[in-house]
Amino acid sequence: MSKFRRRAGRAGFIELVLPRACAGCGVPGQLLCRQCRTLLAQPPRRIAPKADVLAPVYACGGYGGPHREVILEMKERNNRAIRPYIAAVLRAAVETLQARGEFSHRLTLVPAPTRTHSARLRGGDPITQLCTASGFPTRQAVRLASSMPDQSGLNRDDRLHNVRGNVQLVRSVPRGAEVVVVDDVITTGATLAATVDTLTYAGADVAGCVVLAAA
Repeated sequence: MSKFRRRAGRAGFIELVLPRACAGCGVPGQLLCRQCRTLLAQPPRRIAPKADVLAPVYACGGYGGPHREVILEMKERNNRAIRPYIAAVLRAAVETLQARGEFSHRLTLVPAPTRTHSARLRGGDPITQLCTASGFPTRQAVRLASSMPDQSGLNRDDRLHNVRGNVQLVRSVPRGAEVVVVDDVITTGATLAATVDTLTYAGADVAGCVVLAAA
């Protein structure tokens, strides 16, 4: 028996023992049910972060329902099968903003910075993988300083202070490109604010930010 057939047999057995459930609502059946796909396909809306982000910020939805669940599946539960679906959501959001004239057609996506240790545990940075899978030019241009304390448990002012100066430029953005910063969840907007500041100081043309969900 070929390796392919053995793998297919194992996959079929696993599917029988552990039926696939929707990553957005848990209903058995598809990896992402039709209702959740419809909710995830809502056009992005502009939001006003608590932090002073010097670029417009657009959210694909609120941090609840399928938006919250697919992000948790992708990041915390290491559900890699859902990532192409979320990449399609990201692509649709960016194309909608292009159609509305918010972004040009010469853009480059820049994933928001993450901790190297966290990315390693997740088999790579999920946001970078989403940006790449979306089909748009992608540039890993920034990172978080390894000495930066953890953000969890901090209030708004502490988050702003914590991240300021800890977003570092590691690669320049191609000349003539319009930068769109991408992140999964925005809470205060501190990381986006620091990222936009860092990129702008380096001479990048930051057109805006797109997040999958706004908390």
